[in-house]
Amino acid sequence: MKISKEPFSILLAGIENQDGSKGRADVLLLITVNPKTEQVFMMSIPRDSRVYVPEKGYNTKINHTYGYEGGIESTIPIVEEMMDVPVDYFVTTNFEGFEDIVDTLGGVKVDVPFTFRGQLTGSHRYKTFNKGPMELNGNEALAFVRMRKSDPKGDAGRNERQQQVIKAIIDKGTSFGSITKVDDLMDDLGENVKTNIRPSKVVNFVRLYSKLKNTEVQNIQIEGTNETINGASYFIPDEESIQQNGDIMKQALRGEKVDLNSENSSSSPE
Repeated sequence: MKISKEPFSILLAGIENQDGSKGRADVLLLITVNPKTEQVFMMSIPRDSRVYVPEKGYNTKINHTYGYEGGIESTIPIVEEMMDVPVDYFVTTNFEGFEDIVDTLGGVKVDVPFTFRGQLTGSHRYKTFNKGPMELNGNEALAFVRMRKSDPKGDAGRNERQQQVIKAIIDKGTSFGSITKVDDLMDDLGENVKTNIRPSKVVNFVRLYSKLKNTEVQNIQIEGTNETINGASYFIPDEESIQQNGDIMKQALRGEKVDLNSENSSSSPE
């Protein structure tokens, strides 16, 4: 697959494994890139989404599937089955890797949607995130994307903050000044970040994103409801929403121009 020409998809997974276990997928983002039409779609998959795992014969939260023997290789087929969208590439990072990425890039700038206090990961300290533009280091950016309970929009708001930070990382990571830091970045990440993207293709990604630099990343989201089943809290995705978002991404992967305002693509960007 030629990254600079053919449409492709990437699954980004943020892994929580602070307790020494294999971990869970605290963040799941599915992205499709269509170089032909210069369209990029980004969709957050709620971590508590209730999914059926054929190999296990039961339903569970999608973030638990990373803890199975295959790790991300166990999560990918569940995502593909859920969305009916193929996953070409994956990138996983734990908390330390996420912080290293942001710090190596010199921090990221975000637009805080509302003022809140968030606990910094790995410490007992809290930071106040004030509404409006803020420059964040790696530890602060992690707290910004992980906060859940204080968001009036719940997981939907958390998903929007995740997407905002990922976009900021990509924007800064593909800037001219940051390209010279690629070697440093790869050395810093070590075992904290894993991917099936070959090093030789990284340059192609940078070139492609430089071309699409001014393309608006269109955020699409899965609608659904929160339910408690057998004492556990789940997000139950709406089947129609799943189908609509899956159709948008499949259309993009076929190299077709997607019109979110058309009747066939009725899922709206956030």
